[in-house]
Amino acid sequence: MQRAFWAPTSRNIPNANRLKSDFEKNEGENYSNRFLRCNFADFCIATSALVLARKSDNADSSPSPPESPILPAVITTWGYVTATSEAFEVMRVGGSAVDAITTGTASCERDRCRGTVGCGGSPDENGETTLDAMIMDGETHNVGAVGGLRRCKNAAQVARYVFDNTDHTLLVGDQASNFAFNFGCVEESLTSNDSAADHQTWLQGNCQPNYWNNVTPNPAYSCGPYQLATMRTEMNEERVKALRAEINEDNHDTIGMVALDLNGKLAAGTSTNGKRRKIAGRVGDSPIPGSGSYAGPAGGAAATGDGDIMMRFVPSYQAHENMRLGMTPGEATKDAMQRIIDVFPNFKGALIAMNKYGEYGANCHGDYENGYFPFMIQRNDDKDPIQIQIACSL
Repeated sequence: MQRAFWAPTSRNIPNANRLKSDFEKNEGENYSNRFLRCNFADFCIATSALVLARKSDNADSSPSPPESPILPAVITTWGYVTATSEAFEVMRVGGSAVDAITTGTASCERDRCRGTVGCGGSPDENGETTLDAMIMDGETHNVGAVGGLRRCKNAAQVARYVFDNTDHTLLVGDQASNFAFNFGCVEESLTSNDSAADHQTWLQGNCQPNYWNNVTPNPAYSCGPYQLATMRTEMNEERVKALRAEINEDNHDTIGMVALDLNGKLAAGTSTNGKRRKIAGRVGDSPIPGSGSYAGPAGGAAATGDGDIMMRFVPSYQAHENMRLGMTPGEATKDAMQRIIDVFPNFKGALIAMNKYGEYGANCHGDYENGYFPFMIQRNDDKDPIQIQIACSL
């Protein structure tokens, strides 16, 4: 069943700008809290006094390409209002899409968005928080990324240093940390009281759940250290359910962002502290170009969800290629996600995309809260970011 969303503009509904203006006059600051909800009936409504609805056969912001790009524009996973607003403001005053991505993702690190971005959240099995981040320029295809960054809070800025000051794409682990310290990042613990308490609770619960297989002692009942098992063991259904439950709104809220600046240039990026209770050293999809995010001449995309699954399908790159070949952003994300669903029907994740015209789309799969996945959009003359919720397939 098709899931869709749509946003009112002067190109797709008569008098949309007047309606929006009248609504702002009547509702004042409440307009900034407006969000669009999209359901299985293929229509979206503004959940407020103003209701704008349209039947649609795709998950896109408009039915056809605009005469000229909608500039500037930014789309962000989840309901991260401040990060979206700060990124948009960079471009509104003439800054680049790359600068907007750096600012927006760094904002979420600073605010520790839902404890899943930045320091102080998602401890690994040793109780340590590590960070992943990436920035990609859609014009030059330059990328700067860090994975498993330790003892430095500013992953997005370090990724920018890799982007600006090296010929490399990705630095990882302690070496990435040393690189960051050389550029002035303060060395400090990324553990918070909350993450330390969470880790202690996990240890007291026999380290359940965890991500080990075919080791001894049995990881379904015991903590490590582990060694190779002489016989292969199958995961029982209860353990599978427990691991699936770990991938929830508070355990994979990567901030993924795509920006289109006033010069029509695109960039994309991500920041996260990864899966909670991950095996130490694990790096997910977020800092991997084409997986966590991607930007190219046709548009950009960003992913959030079970990164260990999603990175095997490079969904952000696939969404871009789909747009390059003529798909709308909604069609592009749906196709990219379906390739994962066909192999892993129980996985959980979402994908957002924006093309070079500033049109946007999204798709999601899995048991998200209330069956919907939220993301933010701010474009052109939008006074504030708008939250949109799309219905997810199960």
